[in-house]
Amino acid sequence: MASFDVVSEIDMQEVRNAVDQAAREVNTRYDFKDTGSQVALNDAQISLASSSEDRLNALRQVLEEKLVKRKVSLKALDYGDVEEASGTSVRQIALLQAGISGEKAKELNKFIKGLGIKGVQSQTQGEQVRVISKKRDHLQTVISKMKETDFDLPLQFENFRD
Repeated sequence: MASFDVVSEIDMQEVRNAVDQAAREVNTRYDFKDTGSQVALNDAQISLASSSEDRLNALRQVLEEKLVKRKVSLKALDYGDVEEASGTSVRQIALLQAGISGEKAKELNKFIKGLGIKGVQSQTQGEQVRVISKKRDHLQTVISKMKETDFDLPLQFENFRD
């Protein structure tokens, strides 16, 4: 039986590097001078702070550019609401989503079954979904269909076995 695993992972080293690059760029750019703009990574979240909402949007754009250059999917970010901080400053938190939740796993399983490919089975195993079939071509079809569909989280396909 051929199989593969559908997972959602983030390379935290790349995220750390992207946040460091964004912070360095913010410190050197003229349009961020005296705005108190800063980007910081804490555990599984990125905090953004600046003097105004416009500067916060520009800061978010700089961060997203750095993440894309390091091949970190922007679907892994879940932005919170913009909050008023002390004085006239604003802040925003972006949570990093890794792993497939139970609800998303059910959605993926339902999608795979909905494809109607004979002999393809899927099951949830922790934070991943294993897809099994006797035919390799069926598995490749499932992968291509899943890549075409937007599930609001970054998906990787691993452990393809024949």
